[in-house]
Amino acid sequence: MKAEDEEAFREFVAVQMPVLRRLAYVTCGDWHAAEDATATALAKLYPRWRRLERPDLYARTMVVRAAIDEKRRPWRREHSAGDALPDVTQRDPASGVDDRLRVWAALRAISPRQRAAVVCRHYLGMSLEETASVLGWHIGTAKSQTSRGLSRLREVLTADQRDDTTTPEREKTSARS
Repeated sequence: MKAEDEEAFREFVAVQMPVLRRLAYVTCGDWHAAEDATATALAKLYPRWRRLERPDLYARTMVVRAAIDEKRRPWRREHSAGDALPDVTQRDPASGVDDRLRVWAALRAISPRQRAAVVCRHYLGMSLEETASVLGWHIGTAKSQTSRGLSRLREVLTADQRDDTTTPEREKTSARS
């Protein structure tokens, strides 16, 4: 690779690395897997760098696919003994943090394909055609996966809100007893 191409690649990585890492994290839900997926995607991008018109779209596609593949690897299915312990949820006084956690939990409740479609369309602001291209799907598949993913997100978030509104009443009832 020529020196100017290598320098352009380094600049691209410096600018795009945080964006690609967040995209991988949103896709797979694990920072370590996201790091691996991003590194894998950038390693595959390097030899193709000179031939690409839109390396940003290619990198996003590679990161999403690598993040999904990373979660399929056998060693990613292993869980520590601490995973079996129930998480104690506590509200953070900052409502923005609560909202982000609630949305993140809802995203984890939908399938990886639907999550990838919703993230591309609504988190990254891609058009339907770009989403289909990045994910390697037909436009109809991207449209249906996005629609189903949003529908499932609404269900999960609505159920979560119902649970939040019933919890204080239960606490009042048990306090009276």
